[in-house]
Order: sequence, then structure tokens, then C-alpha cells
Amino acid sequence: MTDMSLSKYKIPEQDPNVRNRNFNEVALGYTEELAIKEADRCLNCKHMPCVKGCPVNVDIPGFIQKIKEGDFEEAYRVIARTNSLPAVCGRVCPQETQCEELCVRAIKGEAVGIGRLERFAADYHMAHTDEFGSESMEGQTALKGKAAIVGAGPAGLTCAGDLAKLGYDVTVYEAFHEPGGVLTYGIPEFRLPKEIVRKEISLLEKIGVEVRVNMVIGKILTIDELLENHDSIFIGTGAGLPRFMKIPGENLNGVYSANEFLTRINLMKAYKWPEFDTPVQIGKNVAVIGGGNVAMDAARSAKRLGAENVFIIYRRGEEELPARLEEIHHAREEGIIFKLLNNPVSIKGNDAGNVKAIECIRMELGEPDSSGRRRPVPIAGSEFEIDMDTVIVAIGQTPNPLIKDTTRDLKTESWGGITVDEETMATNIEGVYAGGDIVTGAATVILAMGAGKKAAASMDEYMKKKHSV
Repeated sequence: MTDMSLSKYKIPEQDPNVRNRNFNEVALGYTEELAIKEADRCLNCKHMPCVKGCPVNVDIPGFIQKIKEGDFEEAYRVIARTNSLPAVCGRVCPQETQCEELCVRAIKGEAVGIGRLERFAADYHMAHTDEFGSESMEGQTALKGKAAIVGAGPAGLTCAGDLAKLGYDVTVYEAFHEPGGVLTYGIPEFRLPKEIVRKEISLLEKIGVEVRVNMVIGKILTIDELLENHDSIFIGTGAGLPRFMKIPGENLNGVYSANEFLTRINLMKAYKWPEFDTPVQIGKNVAVIGGGNVAMDAARSAKRLGAENVFIIYRRGEEELPARLEEIHHAREEGIIFKLLNNPVSIKGNDAGNVKAIECIRMELGEPDSSGRRRPVPIAGSEFEIDMDTVIVAIGQTPNPLIKDTTRDLKTESWGGITVDEETMATNIEGVYAGGDIVTGAATVILAMGAGKKAAASMDEYMKKKHSV
């Protein structure tokens, strides 16, 4: 009989006052018993609305049914047919605005915990086997052609995995010394353990994906040079160039972009200093400018590095915060201070050139702007200062222009993103495709994965035609 509980079964978590001083994973995952109980809440709807909300088209009722039956390994295999990074997705996907938003159980009560169950199945698989769970590799022997993937982030890895499962010779070229893209340098250990990312990539390597690191495409090799030795190319280099507010004081010592701050912590292991030679000095008071997931990650990381007072400064109100509700909730639990309807106007420094304070102005919400949200309007004469040691700017990213500047005739948008056909992810250069943040601007991991999957299907069609001529 289906469990008719209106609420999800709570996932075990570290205590907030303990976890805000360590980088261990916050959510501890379902036990087998909890996973079966949560899976039993699924109604197994025939029209499967949840699948329509999944950018990579996971057979959600199918894998949940296997968990109900206690066949956890088969649950993983069902997911892996269409998703190359299930352990990642189960942790960082915004399921509440995708598959879970369309769950019938959400009409009265909470949706089925689809993300939590996906994580459970993937973690179970990793704990019990090191084989990739997709049946689509069976019978694949001859290599059909060669594909190059530029960027080992979620879009690139998804594209690589799908093409490898179709029988192509796939090489991923990654600029950093470690693959994973934003999964490795951007998302903190306490949300996404790097060992999980490494295991997911290892599973892709086992099905034939070759990953080459320290390969800066645009410098070591150009897209034109890659085309000489590959049948098709996918560009998934993300949006890693930080934006700043262009206010006085942003050049002071102690001002970081969120990209640099999180890269130092996650990729360069600053949280393990002095074991790793990457110190990050943050002081007592830290301000994070912005209200998205990256801002929450930066603020929660600063707290874990020892800051006493960490402020999220955001120019709009609570309802307009773009971060996931779960991340906002966790940040509040961990003692992050939210200063909403405030906007920085300058950063003050001392005689040594270090940050000493941040000056803000209070805001109120006016008429809606082009995004449909009410426009924040400064309140004249409401300026105030807060003593500050460190300021982290987390207001968004744009694509690095290196590939755009070194690829002849590549069509791009005015803001720097690559122009593609939205149906096929094809650029204006024959055989070259692109997807993820390099096309859309900074978005979510799962949307980047969806773009990589769509591009892989188009590249398959293109290479089939190319080799049939």
C-alpha cells in the first residue's frame, strides 16, 4: 500500500552548530529503511509528470519503484541510462523547481523526495561496485568517430558520457589540473564532496572517456586545430569570469570575487591549510554581496573558516532571494546574518590598503522591472557603515572570452556567450556545438547537463551523416 504521508521523510543532517565549523557534508543521506519509506510515497503515476520536469529525462517512477522493491542497484541502473552524474544531481539539483514541482503528491503536501532518492541509489552503487550502471554500453565494440569535449564541467561530462555510451572515441580537454568544472572549484565540500565528483568521473573513464587536464583550449590548442583531428566538438567551458559592482574600494586587500574565494577553498583546499599551502585570511567580519546559491556557498564557507559575523547583503527582499530555499534555510541555521533590502555603495580601507568597513544604503521595492521583479530603489539619506575585514562579491559570472577571441568566425552574443541553435546546440561552425553556462550565462548544474545531453544527440546525428558520405 502506498504511504500517504503528506511530508517527506526527513533526511539526517549534521547539527547546525557543529557543521558550521567543519567542511563535512551537511546532509547525511537516507538509510535503506528511510529510502524505502520515501519511495513508497510515490504514486507511480501513469502520465509521469515528474519526468517532464527533468532536463535529462530520468525515468523517475522506474527507479523509485526499484527502491520500493529493495533492488537498489537496479534503481541506479535505471537512472544511469540517461544521467551520467546521478550522485551529483541528487545533491545539487534544484528538484523543487523541476521534477518535484510537477509531482502529484505536491498538490496536497510535499512532493516525493526525488533528489534524495537519486542520491541514495547513486551512493549505494558507489559503495557496492565500481562499474557504470548503463545497459546502453552492451554490444558496443567499434568506435564510430572522434569527439572533442572542451571543458570537464557538468555540460561537458554529460556530453562525453552520452557519446561514449554510443560508441564514440571521446576526449575531454580541461583547463584546470582537476576535472569537474564548477562541481570541483565552485560547490563547497559540505554540499558536494569532491570524492563523489572524482568517483563519477572515474565511472565515465571506465566506459572510455579520456580526460586530459591542464589543456587550455585557445592557448595550447585552438578550436580550429581540434577540428583537424576530431569529427565534432562540444564547447562547455562555463561562465567563470566574475562580475564586480564597480563601486569605490573593490581593489582593496580583502576583497574577493566569489569565484576566487571558492576556488581557493574547494580546488586548492584552503580549508585544510596548512596541510595545503593556500591560506585565506578573512578576519572577524565578512560581507558577501549577492543572494544566489554562490553567495550562500561563500558565506557558509567563510563561517567555517572561522569568521564570527558573516553577512549576506542583498538589495532585494526575502521573497526575491534567488538561492534555493534549502540553502537559505541552512545558512540561517548556521548563523549567517541576512541584511536584505540593502545595497553596498563603497568599501572603505585603512592606511595599509586593507578593508575596514562597507558602506551600504537601504532600499525599498518600487515598480516591477523587465524581469518582472519589483525594482529596488535607494532610500535617500539612509547610508550606514558596518566594520568589515573581508568582502566577497557574488553577483554573477560571464564567460571567459578566450575561445571567442581565438576561434575564427564563431558567432557570439553581445554579453560574450556563444550563439547556438536551441534545438540542436549547433554553433555557426560546422561540427561545433556548445552548451551550458557558456551559452546561457550562469545557471544550474542540471540545465547544463541537459544542454550537454541535447548536444550529444545532435553530434551523434552529425557524425553518422559525416561517416555515411
